[in-house]
Amino acid sequence: MTHPTDIGRVLALPGPFRVLDAFCCIGGATEGYRRAFPGCHITGVDVQPQPDYRGDAFHQGDAVEFIRAHGHEFDFIHGSPPCQGEGAPTKGTNRARNTAIGRSYPRLIAPTRAALEATGRPYVIENVAGSEVRKDIRLCGEQFGLAVLMHRYFELGGWTAVQPPHPEHRGRVRGWRHGVYHDGPYVAAYGKGGGKATVEEIRAAKGIDWSTDHLRLREALPPAYTEWIGRAYLAFTAALGVAA
Repeated sequence: MTHPTDIGRVLALPGPFRVLDAFCCIGGATEGYRRAFPGCHITGVDVQPQPDYRGDAFHQGDAVEFIRAHGHEFDFIHGSPPCQGEGAPTKGTNRARNTAIGRSYPRLIAPTRAALEATGRPYVIENVAGSEVRKDIRLCGEQFGLAVLMHRYFELGGWTAVQPPHPEHRGRVRGWRHGVYHDGPYVAAYGKGGGKATVEEIRAAKGIDWSTDHLRLREALPPAYTEWIGRAYLAFTAALGVAA
């Protein structure tokens, strides 16, 4: 793993500051890093075609293999392995149901981490609460005044940041729960029906205005999250006297 004192060497690449967004989807994380790193060049990689991708370049293919082959060419790497293999879908009755119907999900955090560590570059891995991601930072939509809660955890590789305060939630997530309808300041940006958010509501709640793909919008990170991560990284490098 990259040691903090190696960051100066890591950032000594020629040209603009280069960011890799692995498992990029439509580029919610990409947009946040664009705001945090003005003038940067961002490449996204995803196994699925992403016509709405937000970055400067896109490669369709296996994200872990791309990191292994090209990760060293970037100054900073973000990875958001699919969460279906982590957290709730792999636990309890969900696991039993998925097994019964022959559904399985890949566990990609460990291979992603190994590929990232081999690059020697500073990195972030993002995932859900029940995942194997190290819980260095937790972010929530309420920290940014968003209309989604969407707790996500971030493992920081080769650098550190201080956990920001987590404000008290202002109410409930709107929708039906066990036959009872609840109103509240947050929308459920997942699934369909039961009072869950529409495309326009998700766009507004997450701050994503460049896509109308309902599934991709549900999966995408709010850009505010990675803008915070990117600015925290800049603060870390500034404290070391290193210019990103």
